[in-house]
Amino acid sequence: MFKPTTGRTHTLSIALPGSIIANCQTHDQKTSLAAQVARAAAVFCVDEIIIFNDGQSHSVQRRPTPGGRDFQAEDERSGYTGFNNPDDFLYHVLSYLETPPHLRKLLFPMHPNLRTAGAMPSLDMPHHMKANEWCMYREGVTVAGSDNNQRFSKKSSFGDQGTLVECGLPAYARISASIEPNTRVTIKFAAAEEPFMDEQTTLEAEAVAPDLPREEAGYYWGYSCRMASSLSAVFTESPYDGGYDLSLGTSERGISVSAFTNSGRAAANTTVNPVPNDWRHMVLVFGGVAGLEVAFKADQELLSTGVTDVKDVFDYWVNLVPDQGSRTIRTEEAVWLGLMATRPLITDRSNE
Repeated sequence: MFKPTTGRTHTLSIALPGSIIANCQTHDQKTSLAAQVARAAAVFCVDEIIIFNDGQSHSVQRRPTPGGRDFQAEDERSGYTGFNNPDDFLYHVLSYLETPPHLRKLLFPMHPNLRTAGAMPSLDMPHHMKANEWCMYREGVTVAGSDNNQRFSKKSSFGDQGTLVECGLPAYARISASIEPNTRVTIKFAAAEEPFMDEQTTLEAEAVAPDLPREEAGYYWGYSCRMASSLSAVFTESPYDGGYDLSLGTSERGISVSAFTNSGRAAANTTVNPVPNDWRHMVLVFGGVAGLEVAFKADQELLSTGVTDVKDVFDYWVNLVPDQGSRTIRTEEAVWLGLMATRPLITDRSNE
């Protein structure tokens, strides 16, 4: 189980195009691909996933179906977005998987995108806590103060001030802030030690920023998701002050990761500067079936800046598997390979 040691202010982000979903022909394939990305993000403690539009999301043609029945059109009419909006589909599934299981029914109504959600692997991240696990921080959902809520009505000690939060414990938490119902919040309990709890108890807590468990205590607290309209929007819409100060683009035409992750010997034989250990926000960007070059050519805003080569968009242009045996590496495979290859950067940064 993840055991934090000290607070962490640096972050790791990955960006990938939603078009990888469009390249899958069935719902099961689409769901499996999204789950693979989520598993990699959980294992390597990714803090943010960006799904960007590389201009290829609608390039996959519909397949003919037996009897002339258009199952894809029927899915789309039901609200399913796996075919007509793969960026949204990937965002939807990744967001669902990141949410603690005890909150999913409250935050995610039934939807065709999630019809096989029960078959997806568990991420089992530190904030996916069970009722018998205690941590000073927890994810919860605000609930309405209604007499129709049987559990709420039992809490006679609860006054008119503040908001109740369902956080998967035998007791509700109470925060002083007034927040509308069905809102996800990160809370911090007043006591570090586990208190006595029953259905007549209300636990005092405060609503805090989702980054606080990571920054204050060093917990890995899952990943946030955002969508970007283009490759350039990955950078210009960064939620971090000052943006990303370390960016890596992936391509089979890049240089070996070892050229800048191994301080000393490997870097000494190249003209590539080793990565400094004082970076704050790192982003690792993956291309789709056609690579990042296609995403670059589809980004008119980026082209208007005068940049002529996609590798110049990034601080480092890396080849994750030199001399690869297969003609192509799938994006979901590249995510695992990229996070493993750049792990030394994270380790070196954490030891600073």
